[in-house]
Amino acid sequence: MTAMPRRYHITTFGCQMNKADSERMAGVLENMGLQWSEDPLSADVILYNTCTIRDNAEQKVYSYLGRQAKRKHEQPDLTLIVAGCVAQQEGEQLLRRVPELDLVMGPQHANRLQDLLEQVFAGSQVVATEPIHIVEDITKPRRDSTVTAWVNVIYGCNERCTYCVVPSVRGTEQSRTPEAIRAEMETLGRQGFKEVTLLGQNIDAYGRDLPGVTPEGRYQHTLTDLLYFVHDVEGIDRIRFATSHPRYFSDRLIRACQELPKVCEHFHIPFQSGDNEVLKAMARGYTHEKYRRIIARIREMMPDASISADAIVGFPGETEQQFENTLKLVEDIGFDQLNTAAYSPRPGTPAALWDNQLSEEEKSDRLQRLNHLVSIKAAERSLRYLGRIEEVLIEDQNPKNSAQVMGRTRGNRLTFCNGKIEELKGKLVRVEITDVRAFSLTGNALA
Repeated sequence: MTAMPRRYHITTFGCQMNKADSERMAGVLENMGLQWSEDPLSADVILYNTCTIRDNAEQKVYSYLGRQAKRKHEQPDLTLIVAGCVAQQEGEQLLRRVPELDLVMGPQHANRLQDLLEQVFAGSQVVATEPIHIVEDITKPRRDSTVTAWVNVIYGCNERCTYCVVPSVRGTEQSRTPEAIRAEMETLGRQGFKEVTLLGQNIDAYGRDLPGVTPEGRYQHTLTDLLYFVHDVEGIDRIRFATSHPRYFSDRLIRACQELPKVCEHFHIPFQSGDNEVLKAMARGYTHEKYRRIIARIREMMPDASISADAIVGFPGETEQQFENTLKLVEDIGFDQLNTAAYSPRPGTPAALWDNQLSEEEKSDRLQRLNHLVSIKAAERSLRYLGRIEEVLIEDQNPKNSAQVMGRTRGNRLTFCNGKIEELKGKLVRVEITDVRAFSLTGNALA
């Protein structure tokens, strides 16, 4: 009688980078002969891919781990892995806190999972958090979607924002070569994927660490050059990229988005605060005036482009007037979408040690006020879609209405329309928009 193959379950916390890492690690595990288990309680290998951007995400990991650690006392052959940013930040301290853990591995080690697990299966308890040169992707990821896919283009971040733990947990910037990125996209095109999102913590920094400078003295490999290089990959209909940093954002990039038909009219450019003193304390390296100029330039060159961003309220020392400057920026620009968060002190970051922290009540109040304005402005932005015909890439069935399918416009608006998922999945469908809401649209699919 043959032994049942080991089964694995991955729980992912946090950002798109983590989702992409989880897909690659799932690919490694399947390559090793393990099978996916929807139910974590029936899996023999449990992997938590963790996020440390906010304290509540980190605490959630510990509560999940506690439950699995108890289970391990009854099932000693259970393998427990913590990967990602909490693993990188805590390292060996995690083993002291949860001795039942078998493997603690930072984000840079995602592609080494097989080698590390083999050491675990041989009886070792392993911590892999030392900085390494990124191992190029050699395993086929187990993609969560069959329509859209993430492709990492640059790992790590060299910025030193005073609130952010990313540089210390994801390491310094390391760009993949344009050839490796294109090869991965060509594979995706052959597999039937229609949309690719190029990912980087600070994607505008792409290529600065690759050799070569043009005769005019600029880097030979930039995000703009990469877009031109991968644009004609067969089978891929849409290209997106995230996340941009205002300090490095260029006219040349907007022009590329304007010229290249596959690149979607959507820019994600975090501003974090609308006040210059707060931006200086955050060490962001730009002013709100510069940010406004970038958005004005996008709207001048691509009037219909969607703009999304990230903002933090309640940063240490933020006054009511400084918070109102953030509200004014949101009011003036009118974002299609805005990811908001109350400031959360993170270990090892300068701002966490400052003595001018705001109360949780103050932060919560400001977050609610900002979110209220965001919804109003997003609803205003949605109005422009009413009655228009939008191209929607169908990704899935509407979980709340089986007669509808759902997908996204080129501007990244979630859109619902009538149709059967078996017929429409992965198709670009023209949809006449009949109903608009702050963050989503509904319409009729046109034949």
